[in-house]
Amino acid sequence: MDSEKNRRYQAVMVSNYHLDTHVIDRVAMPDEEADILTMLHNHEVLMVNSRRRNGLILFKKYHAEFAGPGAVVGGDYDRDCQRVLAIGNLSLLSPESHEDRQKAFLIRRQWIRLIKQITENHIAHERVQKILDQFEQWFTADIVAQLPDEAFANLVGVLPQTVAIVRRFGSDVDNY
Repeated sequence: MDSEKNRRYQAVMVSNYHLDTHVIDRVAMPDEEADILTMLHNHEVLMVNSRRRNGLILFKKYHAEFAGPGAVVGGDYDRDCQRVLAIGNLSLLSPESHEDRQKAFLIRRQWIRLIKQITENHIAHERVQKILDQFEQWFTADIVAQLPDEAFANLVGVLPQTVAIVRRFGSDVDNY
């Protein structure tokens, strides 16, 4: 039974990552995030470049959403976005055709479903561990460590303190 409590999740984030792309992982600077937020509030429709390890955490009033590679952002879909957090070497592109836009909406829906699957777990620290595992599979551990507890908390519906405890104690949270 202990192994069930401490199991690590092996699900893989949805990816259209192109292996030949050179990636410099980083967290975007605040000025870039302000520019992105302005574009979103102007109802521009953009998509996260599917050929890079990048993404965008979109903070809404009561939760956050992750838009990973290939996902659409903007338009009416994100008009209630209050803050953004760019992850990796962020590249936002304009969809070139109606088909590209439609595909990007479908990919955004896949990212939302992935986060929904994580939040269906009723045990808060397990939700946190799973989202951390997912992000560490996609980004480097250094990039994940730079992301604020609040971002993960808003993604999976827990308090930021819960994220801090899981980051500190890992799978030993039950002993805390």
